[in-house]
Order: sequence, then C-alpha cells, then structure tokens
Amino acid sequence: MPSPTTETKSTRQGDASASSSPWYRGVTSYQWLVLAIASAGWVFDSFEGQVFNLTRDHLLTDILHLGINAPEIKQYGDILLAVFLVGGTVGGLLFGSVADKWGRRPAMAATILMYSVFSGLTFFATNLWHVGVLRFLVAMGVGGEWAVAASLVAEIFPARSRAHASGIFHATSVLGTWCAALAGMAVGAQWRYAYLIGILPALLILWVRSSVQEPESWKQAGTKAASGEGKQLGSFRDLLLNPQWNRRALLGMLLAAIGLGSFWGVTVAGQDLVKQLLLSNGVDLETARKKAQFAYGIVQTIGGGLGLVSFGPLCVWLGRKRAFMLMHIAAFIIVPVTCYLPSTYTQLLILLPIFGFLTLSIHAGYAIYFPELFPNHLRATGTGFCFNGGRILAASILVISGWLKAMPGMDLRLAITILGCLFPLGVIVIYFLPETKGQQLPE
Repeated sequence: MPSPTTETKSTRQGDASASSSPWYRGVTSYQWLVLAIASAGWVFDSFEGQVFNLTRDHLLTDILHLGINAPEIKQYGDILLAVFLVGGTVGGLLFGSVADKWGRRPAMAATILMYSVFSGLTFFATNLWHVGVLRFLVAMGVGGEWAVAASLVAEIFPARSRAHASGIFHATSVLGTWCAALAGMAVGAQWRYAYLIGILPALLILWVRSSVQEPESWKQAGTKAASGEGKQLGSFRDLLLNPQWNRRALLGMLLAAIGLGSFWGVTVAGQDLVKQLLLSNGVDLETARKKAQFAYGIVQTIGGGLGLVSFGPLCVWLGRKRAFMLMHIAAFIIVPVTCYLPSTYTQLLILLPIFGFLTLSIHAGYAIYFPELFPNHLRATGTGFCFNGGRILAASILVISGWLKAMPGMDLRLAITILGCLFPLGVIVIYFLPETKGQQLPE
C-alpha cells in the first residue's frame, strides 16, 4: 500500500497553478484511494438521509395509522427531518472533536458503524418515538462521518487539486440519493426493507481500517501537542474563544444553516411539487407518488449532481466567495420559476434538473471551503462545527417549514417560494468570510 505523501512546497502553490496542467496530474494512488473511501462513506450517508424522505409517506401512514393523504403526514415528516438535523449536529460536533484528538481513521469507522446499525434497527420500529430516536442516532453517524471525511480529503490532496477532489467527494451524495430513490420505488408500501439495506455500509469499516492512514499534518499536530509546543487537539474552547477562529466558525455555521435549511425546506420539496401538480391534473395518488419519487430522486438529482461536480471548478475559477454568491443568487431566482411556471408534468421534468443544479451546488462548497478555514489541530472540529452546527439552526427552519406548508389554505408553491428567500441571506454571510483560493491550509 502506498503511503500518503507529506505535503511539500510544490503542492502548496494553490489554485493558481491549476491552469498549467490538469488538476489530477500528479495525484497519487493513495490519494485516489482516500477519495474513494471517503466518497463511499458519503454515498451511504446520503442514502441514510434520503431514504426517509422517499419512504416517509408510507412509514408515517403505517406508524400513525392515518389516511394516506392526511395533512399530519407532511407536518410530522418535517418534524422528524428536524430531529435528523439535530442528531447530525450532535454527531458532527462529537466526532469532529474525536477525529482531531484520536485520529481520522477510528472516528470514520465509528461513525459508519453507528449509522449502519441504527438504520437497520428502523426495520423494527412500531411507534413514532422509535423512529425519532433511531433517526437521531443515524444522524449522529451521518454528521460525524461527513466532518471526518471532508477533513481527510482536504488534508491528503495537494492544494492545486483540493477544490476539485472535495467537490467530487460531496457530489457522490447523488449516488446515495439515487439508491434511496430506487429502494423507495422498489419496496413501495413495504418501507421497512429500505432501512434494512442501510446495514450494508458496515462492510466499509473493514476497508477503512485496512487502507486509511492518518495524514502527516495531523500526526505533526499531535506530536507538537504532546510535547507542549502546539495547541490542544480538537478543543472547542480554542475554536470558540480564539478570535482567530471563532468568527470563521460562527459565520460558517450560519452559511451551512442557510444551505441545509433551504435543502430540506426547498430542494427536497421538488418531490411534493410534482405530486401536487399530478394530483391537480387528475392522476391517482399512488401513480402520482411513484412519478414524484422518480422526478425528484432521479431527474432532479441528475441536475443536482452536475451542480455539485461543477462547484469545485467554479471555486477555482471565481474563488470560493464569488462562487457561493453567484449560486445563492441563481437559486433564489429559480425557486419561484420552478414553482409557478410549469403546468404539466413534462414541463416540470424539464425544470427540475435546473432547479436541482442551482439549489444543491452550494453544498459541495462546504466540503471545499470549511476545511480551508481551520488549522490542523482544529480542522475536523471546525469543519464539523460549521456544517453540523448549521444543522441545529436548520432544524428550526424545518419546523417552520412544516408549520407553513400545513397551514389551512396555504399553496405549497407559495410556501416553497417564501422559504427560498433564505438564499439571499447566504450572500450576506459569505461576504464577511475570508477568501481561501490559492492559499495553503492553515497550520
């Protein structure tokens, strides 16, 4: 097994050198291996998050003994998504700190095991609180794995390749969404079997344990901390009380909250837009549900995946801040267009990939940008704080989303458009954060 290379001066020249040769030239086999392992973990992360979104109608109908079209389904669905976001926050903060203190490899293995086991146990859920507790625990693993994997990819890849590799890492979430969509369509009303599939990622642990080596930068930070020459690893006190880092942490958390809140309140609602349109055109409920799953889980997600893959090159070209600003503004514009312009299923299918591209692309930026904001001894802690701390704020947005969409007489299109007003707030937040294009990772 090739060993990870120590970052040298030639790998620290930043994005400016990207134009001279392809970004992937010089990337080692071990670096590709790390990207593959991190991406595989994130694929299953995404599956665990999306499988509930794509099976929740049948799940909640069964658990709550309600009619298939009861308005409470949508409200309880958003509440459980909020529970998932809170669990992701706890897991991200906990395992981000664990990864900085004890290493990327054991933290990644623990998080994968956690979300695999508790997803499988959802098969046996018989009450709403069972689902809530298990979704919380699954989310802890999901939130923790992302923070560790994003930090690992950023540390292993050279600076000139980092934005592209991190963008690809986050973009692989599309594969998880497709798997969840296919699983949801395959099991139909037998929703329990979709969660049983969630046990499979546990096999990744063997790959992680045998292949991943700790980054040289983390080892050096640990050596300095042990000798008393460096800062304490994974310290929330240092992250939140040190003025050099706390501003980045808090603003990064707000940026993620806007993206995550808009994702669960707006992007995911593409499925509901399709179902509502089909029902209003006289399509029966079960057919409308299946077509909506396909439209969101496959068609819209194709556009979302292209957006995620494109965000890395966009960051290299425009810089991190300008890329974020551009896509937040574009997302704000596409939301009302998608809600109000189409009058047929075909027209909506044409718009959904564009909707997915513009509203989802910014999420790849979190994997690119957040690890670049923090030093070696706080990288996973800070990355986890930004992304998963944003989840707790986004959870409140989801509660509001559920209440807004369930209001008597509320048009779903209007509710989604109102929630789309979150995107301009992201432009304001990113304005106050630093540009990291062309810079080496803080040490």
